[in-house]
Amino acid sequence: MHGQVNSPEAMEALGHLAATRVTNGSVIALVGGLGAGKTHWTKGFVAGLGSTVEVTSPTFGLVHEYPGARFPVFHLDFYRLNSPDELLALGWDELLEAGGVIIAEWGDKFPELLPENTTWLFFTIEADGSRSVREKG
Repeated sequence: MHGQVNSPEAMEALGHLAATRVTNGSVIALVGGLGAGKTHWTKGFVAGLGSTVEVTSPTFGLVHEYPGARFPVFHLDFYRLNSPDELLALGWDELLEAGGVIIAEWGDKFPELLPENTTWLFFTIEADGSRSVREKG
């Protein structure tokens, strides 16, 4: 998945497209600075899986679950976590075993806890203000 987008709606469309390729049990790590488009991508992704639940950044709740999709979607934000132990205390191992799709914003904080087959998406704010997304499988 690669793309350069010029609006939040275009970022959501990119996420929507990614939802057509995902399988149950997938883990997707989103990496990029504040405002790079991670949550907008996730909004499109969750909608692409068929959920009508409003997607918001889990920065303060740390984990959101979105029902009503083809698979359950667990959306986490590692930004405010300070250690792998904090993530494990949130039930990380149970989420990995629960089935569904896990989206981990700021996934690069604890890469050692992510499965080997994690899909890594890197979000960048370009000089012209557009956003780009590149995948590293």
